Amino acid sequence: MDIYCDRCGGPARDDDHEACRAARLMEPPRYCPRCRRRLIVQVTPAGWTARCSTHGALVSS
Repeated sequence: MDIYCDRCGGPARDDDHEACRAARLMEPPRYCPRCRRRLIVQVTPAGWTARCSTHGALVSS
């Protein structure tokens, strides 16, 4: 279960993340959902990769 919002970095339990969920349909994540660190994001024509220095990489599907 995610502790933090991967777009704004706020606590995921808050109900005010509707705009974040909508934006994430078109954008890569910006924050690690486990530790709230900023991700290193690389966007390519084929998708994106986002890497947390502690928890590793996320890849677009």
